[in-house]
Amino acid sequence: MKHTVTEIELNNGAKGLLVNVPGATVMDFEFNFRAGEYLVDREKWEVPHLMEHVLLGANKFIPKARLFQAEFEKNGAGNNASTGLYHITYEAECADFEWRRILELMVTAIGQPLFLMEEFKAEYGNVKDELTARSNNHFRTLSLTVREAHGLLAMTDRERLRQIKNVRRKDLVEHYQKTHTTKNLRFVIAGNMQGRTTAIKKMLEGFELPKGRSFIDLPDEQPICLDQPIFIARPSVKNVYFEMETFALKRFEDSDMDALELVNGMLTATLYSRILGEARERGLVYSMGSGIDIMKNVTGWWFSAQVINKNAPALFEIITRELTRVKDGDIGPEDLEAAKQYWLGRHQRSAQTVAGTMAGYTGRYYFDEIVNDYEAIPERIRAVTAGRIQDAAQRMFTDGIGGLGVLGGGGRSKELANQLNEQVQPLWNS
Repeated sequence: MKHTVTEIELNNGAKGLLVNVPGATVMDFEFNFRAGEYLVDREKWEVPHLMEHVLLGANKFIPKARLFQAEFEKNGAGNNASTGLYHITYEAECADFEWRRILELMVTAIGQPLFLMEEFKAEYGNVKDELTARSNNHFRTLSLTVREAHGLLAMTDRERLRQIKNVRRKDLVEHYQKTHTTKNLRFVIAGNMQGRTTAIKKMLEGFELPKGRSFIDLPDEQPICLDQPIFIARPSVKNVYFEMETFALKRFEDSDMDALELVNGMLTATLYSRILGEARERGLVYSMGSGIDIMKNVTGWWFSAQVINKNAPALFEIITRELTRVKDGDIGPEDLEAAKQYWLGRHQRSAQTVAGTMAGYTGRYYFDEIVNDYEAIPERIRAVTAGRIQDAAQRMFTDGIGGLGVLGGGGRSKELANQLNEQVQPLWNS
């Protein structure tokens, strides 16, 4: 969608982006605080998550969570919140005609929550139910276990269920007071901004929050290499899930990140890609994914799938071969052009709605306060060269830090994990 972006800094220290989408019929709001799990002790890991659940509830003007939701949703608006390792984000979307009412409700909910004991008890039960459901997600369990084994900040949902008993209502209040300050707030608002900027600024400067000291810094995470593959036994699982990760001890520049995004498309994103395409053609695996993780001073690259045990060695032979080819610079012009066209199309599709347009800015802005130049992305994609892809791929293995995690039925699956680990080790040793 056609749009313009303006960064503003308020008198109270909050900063954010106003994404003007002329003629939009909805408004989207996000409010992001550096308030995730990394800021609490491990025995209190669930404090940010529980706080997020309780916060959009009873407040100074509306005495119960259900009444707040009834008022919020009466014209079809919706709200949600999410907690991660680094951030807590509160979001809302509404029809254009009621943007002011919804923004006022969000400012009130975030700025003047009551943290009622009855709502804490209710959300305590809801969070336990949520974590139980998540613990049945094998990919999630494996990914968190592998991350923790690498020495990074993480905790499995089963462990979170064991330690939630340590959380008290006062912990939520203390975490809120520590993290929910205007200097620690970043926001993005998208929709039709014509004639509204002044009113929006005034409303956000009316947040009933302390100013605070500063924008809280991200943690320094340093991954370690896995000496042996991580194996998780799940007797009911008849195939194997795997996740392979490798790390570079630096934050990549945008040009290198663009190269890694393109190589992901080249290797796994499509049914004609080098790894997934061949594996599908040979009937080895139904789907496979790869992606990039960004930390304060580290870049990660992961590959994962679930695969029938007997097919896993052949799939790993393809993975090792194709990653080696990329590291060796064996990247034909046809492969490069196909990857570019794929990502150009994905980029254009990503901004078909106000929410989609907004999403093109939020992640990067919350992480390091960089405002993406949306219009420059097509040219950045076209500028990626085979040499840049080769350099980025090699750099991801140069530090020799990585490893493999496998979840499966036990017995032979554990032996298979050792075999698969041996197959991929040359990637770090060559």
